[in-house]
Amino acid sequence: MSNRHMPSGDRIWKTIVAGLCGTIAHSLLMNFKSWTGLLPSFQPYESLQTTLSHLTGRAVHPVLPWLLSFLNGSTIISFVFGHLYRRLPGKTGAIKGMIYGVLGWTVMGLVFFPLIGLGFFALEVGVGISPALFSLSMLLAYSTILGIVYGALNS
Repeated sequence: MSNRHMPSGDRIWKTIVAGLCGTIAHSLLMNFKSWTGLLPSFQPYESLQTTLSHLTGRAVHPVLPWLLSFLNGSTIISFVFGHLYRRLPGKTGAIKGMIYGVLGWTVMGLVFFPLIGLGFFALEVGVGISPALFSLSMLLAYSTILGIVYGALNS
């Protein structure tokens, strides 16, 4: 059954499950980064926390940026993916996920990172292109798993 003819409740649970799986993959990579001490000056969650604190005029608990990322990845980003799935190039969920990840990485590098004070593709962190490449791997981990799971649930 194609997404076009799928009941909306069916589409919703499939996008949430796929988004949760992608978010788990993303979280595991972030935990690996933390555990190994990789790129210690690249802390996007801390940068988001600082930005949120400045915007609200209050201290923001460190869990909030992670929670926002988790909820965003599990819901909003996965719903957009589910909506675009048929229109994305590629024949498999993995390929569609990778393309979606590169698109997301581009938006993150050009819009989100500058908004939280890291500059385009986090180049202002001061360690070259490593943060940009790591953020690409984060998004590819998320989006590839998202695509694989979503594709499997819809086969």
